[in-house]
Amino acid sequence: MLLSLIDSPTYQWIATPEALDAACARMAGADVIALDTEFFREKTFYPVPALFQFAVDGATYLVDPLRVACTAACQTLLQGDALKLIHACSEDLEVFQRWAGTLPAPLMDTQVAQGFLGDVPGMGFQKLVAHWLNEALPKEETRSDWLKRPLSQAQCDYAALDVICLLAVWKHQARALAQRGRMGWALAQCQTLVDQAGRSSAQDARWFTRQRQLWRLTPRQIEAYRLMTAWREGEIRRRDLPRNWLASDKMLFAVACAMPKNRFELAEVEDVKPSLVKKEGDTLLAMVKTAQQRSVEALPAAWPDPARPPFKPLFKALKKAVSQRAEALGMAPEMLMRRRDIEAVAMQALAGETPRLPGGWRGECLNESLTQALKEAL
Repeated sequence: MLLSLIDSPTYQWIATPEALDAACARMAGADVIALDTEFFREKTFYPVPALFQFAVDGATYLVDPLRVACTAACQTLLQGDALKLIHACSEDLEVFQRWAGTLPAPLMDTQVAQGFLGDVPGMGFQKLVAHWLNEALPKEETRSDWLKRPLSQAQCDYAALDVICLLAVWKHQARALAQRGRMGWALAQCQTLVDQAGRSSAQDARWFTRQRQLWRLTPRQIEAYRLMTAWREGEIRRRDLPRNWLASDKMLFAVACAMPKNRFELAEVEDVKPSLVKKEGDTLLAMVKTAQQRSVEALPAAWPDPARPPFKPLFKALKKAVSQRAEALGMAPEMLMRRRDIEAVAMQALAGETPRLPGGWRGECLNESLTQALKEAL
């Protein structure tokens, strides 16, 4: 359905459990359900749900989470057989988890789907609509206050159009994925996104690997940074605070570099404010002390300098192998293998370990090329 044919999108406002259950009954027989969310997240770690949008062919619903909690019928719908469409799903999955206590599945992220159909990763929704429908979505309400009530007509129209267009875009994408034999790839990748949604203590313990400057730290400093970031990740969930309101990655990295022994040395670290020293100083110092007392065998491995041999030529060889396969497939290299995963394979190989190569469809596409690159570079 083209936007030029929609002067005012038709939708139903849902603000009672009874209305939500009736809408779910109407959508229960659908093969595909388009979903979207609006939320607020400036002062909290967890998103505050403000609006949920649902659409199937012939019906669109705007659900007010300020007035109605998720019902059992809605939870069943979200976990039913119908394919759930979301664009750029990571934050939307968090919002659904907070409101519904469950995640939509099976899932198709239309941003991911587009990555299997071209060489532009992370395409925004407006560009996706322009690409497939040759129409321009309005942008005026993108930064609206979605928690205010009542919502304006423009806000409601904007929210409804998002899911109406999502359905229209998917019809084109589904046809293209099927023609290229990549529907299974896209579904497998989106299931991975569902499986990885949310945070766990195991994920918290690996947060430190996101830091691009780890190679500047000694193993003992890396351990201090690991302990502090894992602590921070747990605390921001417990306190429901934005990450940087407690302690930024940059500041914790600076503390790890300094390895302070007392509050006076901690206060001298760049970006460390007196209020942090007062409230969290003893906790941070205890983690630094723990890292100082770890046995050498228990410390993380030193991180290789990405600009120097032997890491750089090996990484470049692996990256080239990924890029060449991506080009042959007409896909963005990031869809095949992320930079951090290429780095991990290089580090494992240099450490004398058997590299953990991709599995599933990625392995089918890449592993022969990666194995050859490792053989030639080592």
